[in-house]
Formats: sequence, structure tokens, C-alpha cells
Amino acid sequence: MFGFSTLLIVIIAFALVFDYINGFHDSANSIATIVSTKVLTPFQAVLWAALWNFVAYFVFKEHKVANTVAKTIHPEFVTLTVILAGLLAAIFWNLLTWWFGIPSSSSHTLIGGFIGAALAHTGGNINVVELRNVGVTVLFIFLSPIIGMILSFIITIIINWVARKSHPYRAEKWFKRLQLLSSAAFSLGHGGNDAQKVMGLITVALLLDKNGGQALNENAPILQTMMQNNWIPFACYTAIGLGTMSGGWRIVKTMGSRITKVTPIEGVAAETASASTLILTEALGVPVSTTHTVTGAIMGVGATKRLSAVRWGVTVNLIWAWILTIPVSAGVAALVYWMLHSLLHLPG
Repeated sequence: MFGFSTLLIVIIAFALVFDYINGFHDSANSIATIVSTKVLTPFQAVLWAALWNFVAYFVFKEHKVANTVAKTIHPEFVTLTVILAGLLAAIFWNLLTWWFGIPSSSSHTLIGGFIGAALAHTGGNINVVELRNVGVTVLFIFLSPIIGMILSFIITIIINWVARKSHPYRAEKWFKRLQLLSSAAFSLGHGGNDAQKVMGLITVALLLDKNGGQALNENAPILQTMMQNNWIPFACYTAIGLGTMSGGWRIVKTMGSRITKVTPIEGVAAETASASTLILTEALGVPVSTTHTVTGAIMGVGATKRLSAVRWGVTVNLIWAWILTIPVSAGVAALVYWMLHSLLHLPG
């Protein structure tokens, strides 16, 4: 990193810290069903999930999600201090929700933080927001769990019909093996979607630093720069993999059993549905929440038994956390921006 400014190095460091926290915050999503069905121990599960988080580096090369996140705010309104404030706010909210065992969205807290810092920078000018990208992201707050729920419901019905004449013990044994594959696919999708979130911000910061801190324009070569600096995706995928290895034990209980009890067959259905949703949205360049997706999928498998099998009270509390994530993160980021700019006198 020779030649980088001190502020850029600080931003890169906090971006990787965010990815690391994202990994252990969301590791529960990756391992909850496979642990609750006793296919793997928690330690084995986090190693398995971390491996596939990193393998995503070799699979997802177009970086569409990273490009979308980078363009949440119009480039001419982005500064290094805005990026740093957004990252710090996102880290704070992730740690807070992890501490209280709330499986909130790392994706949306980062986007909320980025928006809040930019609004603070411009005195509340809503025109800084790229409404198309943010609108699609907000839409998928609701669509991703619904898609996950519908897919898992359908997959569970199909699996139960196909395996209806199988011996229960033999079927469970086979589905425990299949769950290794479905959980790997989910962790692959998780890595491919979530590791990209800060890749775009690091790239924008890199371009700003090269531009002497001067504002970028709409034609800034964000995606091209990301492709040319391979250390950015490599570092981000490594950070999220290491974070996943650290585990998020406070959230495992909520995801693994408090929403609904999950069998190996249902685990395969939930993970396959979640993986399919994540890989699809990555291809579309939509930064969705793995938390929302897998929660919807778990609800879907629970609903195949009976609607009362899903603990809707727990689910309602999760939805409230999801709704509050972007505005709360934005508010925290605005405060952090003010502190960095006014108290520490960082450049606007």
C-alpha cells in the first residue's frame, strides 16, 4: 500500500474489520440449520462455511453487487470522510445487534451508514442518493425473504413427495449428507454477496485518494479499478472467511431453533432455497441480506408442517429490526460524520 494516504489506509482497515464482523455476525445464518440438525458440530460448521465463503472469490468475478453499493450515493457527493463515517456506523450497529442476538442485515446497515454520512456531508440534500439503486435494495428487503420462503416451501413439498416411500432412517441419513452440499452452496452465495459490500467502497476510496480527495464524476471507473486491483476482492473474501470462522454463537440459537425446529430434510430445503436466492441476486447485482433470505427460507419449511409451527412472534421482532436498520444506521453515521469533521477536523 505504499503511496496511500493515512486516511485511505484507515478506511481500508475499517472496511476489512467490517467484513470480518460481517462474517462472524452472519456465520449463524450459514451454520444454524446444519448445527441444529446435528450434521456438524459448531466448530466443524464454521470451518466448512468459512471455506466456501472464500471459495466464492474464485467463482464471482463480475463484482456486480460491489458496483451497486459503490453507486448508492452519486459519486460527486462522496468523500473519504463520508466513507469512513458510514463504515464506523455500520460496525457499531453490527456489533450492537450481535451482542443482543438480533440477526439484522449487515448489507443494509452498511448502505444506511453510507447514506446517512452523505446526507450529513451535504446538509440533508436527498439528491445525493441514487434512488434507483437504493430503491431496488429496499424492495429486496421484503422480496428476498419472500422468495426464500416460497422456494423453500416448494422444495420441501417436492422432497417430501419424492422421499415419501423411503425408510425414515435411511432418508434422514442421505439428507444429512446432502445438507453438507446445500450448506456449502449457501455459504458460497453468502460469500459472493456479502464480501462484495465493502469492495465497492474501498475502490471509491482508492479513486478519491488518487484524485487528491477531489470529487469523482458519474463516469468514475469503479468497476474497472476493482478488476485491476485484485488485492481488494482477495482481502475482502479473506476477511469475511476469517470472520465466519470466529462464529456468531449469540445468533445461532435464534436462527437454528427459535423460528422453527428444523430436520435434515428441511435443512436441505432451506439452504438450497437460500443459496438459489443469493446466487440469483448476485447475478442481478442486488445487495440482499443473507439474514433476511435464510429467515424466510426457514419460515417456508416450517409452514409446510403447519402455520403454527413458525413462531411468528419471534419473526415479527426480526422484521422490526430489519425495518429499523437503515434509518438507525443512517442516523448513527450522520453523528459519526459530524464528530469526524467537526471534532477531529477531517476533510469534508
